[in-house]
Amino acid sequence: MDLTLTDDQRKFREYARDFLDNEVVAHRADWDRAESVDTAIIPKLGEIGFFGLTIPEEYGGLGGDYVTYCIGMEELGRADSAVRGIVSVSMGLVGKVILSHGTEEQKQRWLPRIATGEVLACFGLTEPDTGSDAGNLKTRAVREGDDYVLNGQKMFITNATWADVCLVFARTGGPGPKGVSAFLVPTDTPGFETREIKGKLGLRGQATGEVYLTDVRVPASARLGEEGQGFSIAMHSLDKGRVSVGAGCVGIILGCLESVRDYTTQRQQFGRPLASFQLIQDMIADISVELDAARLLVYRAAGLIERGEPFGVEASKAKYYASEAAVRAANSAIQIFGGYGYIDEYPVQKYLRDARVMTLYEGTSQIQKLLIGRAETGISAFV
Repeated sequence: MDLTLTDDQRKFREYARDFLDNEVVAHRADWDRAESVDTAIIPKLGEIGFFGLTIPEEYGGLGGDYVTYCIGMEELGRADSAVRGIVSVSMGLVGKVILSHGTEEQKQRWLPRIATGEVLACFGLTEPDTGSDAGNLKTRAVREGDDYVLNGQKMFITNATWADVCLVFARTGGPGPKGVSAFLVPTDTPGFETREIKGKLGLRGQATGEVYLTDVRVPASARLGEEGQGFSIAMHSLDKGRVSVGAGCVGIILGCLESVRDYTTQRQQFGRPLASFQLIQDMIADISVELDAARLLVYRAAGLIERGEPFGVEASKAKYYASEAAVRAANSAIQIFGGYGYIDEYPVQKYLRDARVMTLYEGTSQIQKLLIGRAETGISAFV
């Protein structure tokens, strides 16, 4: 497998990094303290093309390959994972699923505006009582003539309070995954309400919220796919989302490596650079190796997606390893920084707080292990 980046991919990385250093890195500490990203960044991200990666030009996107998309997510993860989440949920989870499962009318209505950042989307799957057990969600959609009426509650929804459209997964049939369907619900629909969740450990600048659906009426044309296809649509979307999360975690590890490299070569202890101590180099070496290993796993999954080959297990491996490695890298970075790593003057404490949630969402590390174990043995650990 040739993992050499093309000239276009290298140029995109350089362009994205320059933009993010000026427009995001310079403000991330303030946004983290305020628990809110300045939403003025959203149209700027649209202008540079982040929301249009892999969306075809006919729908207003840039087109592009999946490795380039991962490069974008990596640079966003290095800059600020709270911003990465805004992009990867709106375009990665929702935009791409509209592209793969939507009608032409749905594509024309939503994709051009998602691709430019004019419209933000959120992914309404998780509920207060159903996280990993998404096949048993309780939100219901009842058919009434040419409409569906939705009632229920969603929890931990990225972009919830900023979104213009929510991809809501609701039960239209009997129990279990086969009774779930998907709906594109404009957030200004009567009965659709949100509440932002504050006090998060990490991703503090990201708008994470609860969604309340009270007699929300949408036309049948809002349904994405057929009745009963919702769970498979969600899982297909999450498989690709795991590659995105993995790429973002590669960015966190990269940010940690760059931070400790700069810090240890400049800071003096006992009359010599901190980088000259063997135990410091030991920790830096571990971060460097894990960066390469995580990136290779992510790029392997991205290559499979690009070639149209099965990638679910590889996505789980990439997400599992990269997210756990990001936590280890950030923890080591704080140890290297010492007391300075514990204050928000430096980014390593934020990297640790942001990395910790990566092991939880879009499938916990334990869920990824179950999926990998089932693939290796052919035996499901799920009851």
